[in-house]
Amino acid sequence: MSDTRFHDTRSGTEQRLLELQSKREAQPAGPTADVATEPPAATIPTIAYFTNVYPKPSHTFIRTEIAALEAQGFAVVRITIRPPADPLVDADDRTEADRTQRLLDHDTGPLIAAVLRQLRRNPRNLLSATATLFAARAAWLTPVRSLACLAEACRLVAIADAHAVRHVHVHFGTNPATVAWLANRIAGLSYSMTVHGPDEYDAPVAWRLREKIADAAFVAAVSDYGRAQLMRWAAPADWSKLHVVRCGLRGEWWSSRRTIEGPTASTVLVCVARLSAQKGIPLLLDAAAALLARGRKFQLRIVGDGELRAALDDAIAARGLGRVVCLLGWRDAAAVRAEILGARSLVLPSFAEGLPVVLMEALAMERPVIATAIAGIPELVDDDCGWLIPAGSVEALTTAMDAALSASPVALRAMATCGRARVRRDHDGDVNAGRLATLLRAALAPPRSDTRRRNHP
Repeated sequence: MSDTRFHDTRSGTEQRLLELQSKREAQPAGPTADVATEPPAATIPTIAYFTNVYPKPSHTFIRTEIAALEAQGFAVVRITIRPPADPLVDADDRTEADRTQRLLDHDTGPLIAAVLRQLRRNPRNLLSATATLFAARAAWLTPVRSLACLAEACRLVAIADAHAVRHVHVHFGTNPATVAWLANRIAGLSYSMTVHGPDEYDAPVAWRLREKIADAAFVAAVSDYGRAQLMRWAAPADWSKLHVVRCGLRGEWWSSRRTIEGPTASTVLVCVARLSAQKGIPLLLDAAAALLARGRKFQLRIVGDGELRAALDDAIAARGLGRVVCLLGWRDAAAVRAEILGARSLVLPSFAEGLPVVLMEALAMERPVIATAIAGIPELVDDDCGWLIPAGSVEALTTAMDAALSASPVALRAMATCGRARVRRDHDGDVNAGRLATLLRAALAPPRSDTRRRNHP
């Protein structure tokens, strides 16, 4: 059942294959025909990537992963629950937005049509999924939200069917995974998910992690710590489904380098983060004030935006930090690289995390990092490539920032070399996408009839 409202989501891979197929159809039959040797379009594995908001400045790792999978021969249909609320500053994100399907739009007609379609095709499954969802006692899952999730699940199935998608990979185990889980229960749509944390680990029962893992083809964690958290909540029989697939870097992050040299080294510290409670930015202002009181000369540049922006602006003004602290808002990828390259160190004083990609980006460009010893961060950062500090300690943060500003070029160079090598070893985007591709091909292997789970009535 096609939907003429869909945007064109053809990847470069898909477009080339469609052109090849057209050429084949136009060629004469017989042994003299010049038939190309590439595989027909039917052999190209087609999947969907699904999350709550895409594209988004803080979700560039999803865009990187999609590009890496397309380079390995996958056709990827992008699907988001809703579009970004704010204008996109990055040209690549704007291109992605044009290629991305939305479950929620101004017109509710497609949602209603999708629900009616499932009422006709899978009435018992739809009613069973509805009962399961309403039986949940999660505070966030009000009756209205429950109905919205069910409608979104039906719409997800409709988009998947329109693009011949048999498997959906979800980023985040929160509401997008809830929608994919319901789509599986209603229509047997196969799904997998990458769980980042910390939100899923803060409320694993409310997010029904155990059930989502049980019904998923596989689950990827971005760190060993993350996999261990999933093991806490999964049935032991499902532990074999849990894999570590780390986020990674490609392209210009590997080619962007600038040596830190001698007395002319930068006195800039940079933070790249959402301005949210998890990131600990108010603590960063406390440390900046302490450094200023010591007479330390420095600049702190904060790239990012979020719900704390107004409060942080007020705090900077009230504390007289305007001459050393600058809130820059979101920047495109090239500008973020330039900010990191222009800094002596990157600092991220988070209270809760998964494993931040920005730490990988800074280390890949040979900038030491200051980060907190939480979640998956110690798997990447230690004293050999930066400063690993206790979370929530303004004293430790101030000491680490002071140490970064006073470190010798020799020490900085040693940290830079170690950090880049570590990211290259563990966070190569193409290598890690290859691991994910193996899992996705296995998920695609069964025929669609086999994806209807045992829990469907």
